[in-house]
Amino acid sequence: MAKTPAATVEVGTREVRVSSPDRVVYEATSATPAITKLEVCRYFAAVGDALMRVVGERPTAMERWPDGWREGMRLAVGPQDRDADGFYQKRLPRGAPDFVETVRIAFPSGRTADELCPTEPAALVWAGHMGALTFHPWPVRRPDVDHPDELRLDLDPQPGTGFADAQRVADVTRELLEELGLRGYPKTSGNRGVHIFVRIQPNWTFDEVRHAAIGLGRELERRDGGVTTAWWKEERGSRLFLDYNQNLRDRTIASAWSLRARPGAPVSTPMTWAGLAEVGDPRDFNLTTVPDYLADGDPWADMDDRAYSIEPLLRLWEELPGGELNWPPDYPKQPGEPPRVQPSKKVAEHWDSDGNRIEQ
Repeated sequence: MAKTPAATVEVGTREVRVSSPDRVVYEATSATPAITKLEVCRYFAAVGDALMRVVGERPTAMERWPDGWREGMRLAVGPQDRDADGFYQKRLPRGAPDFVETVRIAFPSGRTADELCPTEPAALVWAGHMGALTFHPWPVRRPDVDHPDELRLDLDPQPGTGFADAQRVADVTRELLEELGLRGYPKTSGNRGVHIFVRIQPNWTFDEVRHAAIGLGRELERRDGGVTTAWWKEERGSRLFLDYNQNLRDRTIASAWSLRARPGAPVSTPMTWAGLAEVGDPRDFNLTTVPDYLADGDPWADMDDRAYSIEPLLRLWEELPGGELNWPPDYPKQPGEPPRVQPSKKVAEHWDSDGNRIEQ
């Protein structure tokens, strides 16, 4: 069979080449037809302006699925996981067009990388041509990549909970933020969860923003028994986990307007608070429906109109009991951090008061 010629997608004044345009990226479902690579690229062009408002000038990792996505495919969990079907591209691959820009970022290990830094929608369409479905931007913008300008609240349903629980807790979060003089912007995760972003003044470190998220999470735990900040899964039960560590350096959340690697090409979709409360099934917001939804207006269009102080949240961190919580395992052990061992496996006499294992 002859190979299908490359196609082009017009994005502003540019034409972006798309190879293998008829490659099926998402198989058909009962609700959506099969979706090709060309349709993915056209989607990114259609939502390009809104997508640029959330990823523009930000270091952005690409979640790439070069052969498309199918049920059962697996995302790589590390650079040595070479048998996976999808992977995170944190360094811009060679051969990118001149209009695709980068910014240098440093990982917790001290290593650096020149990561995609979108400056125009054409860069996002090019990423789609490279198999990217989901964009994972840092909460910083160049030239200052060490001070976040976003607080990100990830309400992650655990077994026994679902999207309706995330909607309820999101509304409790809205009330708390408003009491503290802050405004949150919600979106579906593209799966069962809800993400809430708060634009903040870039005056704090990643660690301070993480503490702000912990403070908010602890107040949510006081107000709603269905919320937890417990790091260990065995302690979470049937509660929503507020993943405070998503605010650390090199931790990212799927961007607004990104596609997700799930059946039906769902989109992580920005909402008004009233709109979020009315959503019955977040899968209704997908590649085929979101362009028309966006045509009625971007719910996040005014997000950059005001940046907030996180001082009210840092006061919660300082005043509410609980102390320090665990960092992810790829971070160095931190002062005051609890032991990095599952509570069910911890033997008290094997640990000192600082949470360090005592050699036996």
